[in-house]
Amino acid sequence: MIIILDNIKKQLSYEPLVEARNRKQLQDSPLASWELRIQKYRVFYAVEQVDRVKVGIIGYKEHNTLYVRGKEVEV
Repeated sequence: MIIILDNIKKQLSYEPLVEARNRKQLQDSPLASWELRIQKYRVFYAVEQVDRVKVGIIGYKEHNTLYVRGKEVEV
């Protein structure tokens, strides 16, 4: 869990609305408007204000399947 928290702080504290190698804007996703990739984990977030990021869901991917709390979730 520490790797996830450290990466959230590192990756989203500066320009969270800029696409990068490990983060992208999502189109028509019910989960969130942005995705941050940290190894096999996915952090879905939205930017509420310039200085405020709201993390919605954290899950992990195996192949093309996303799991949140052990249950398969559609992206």
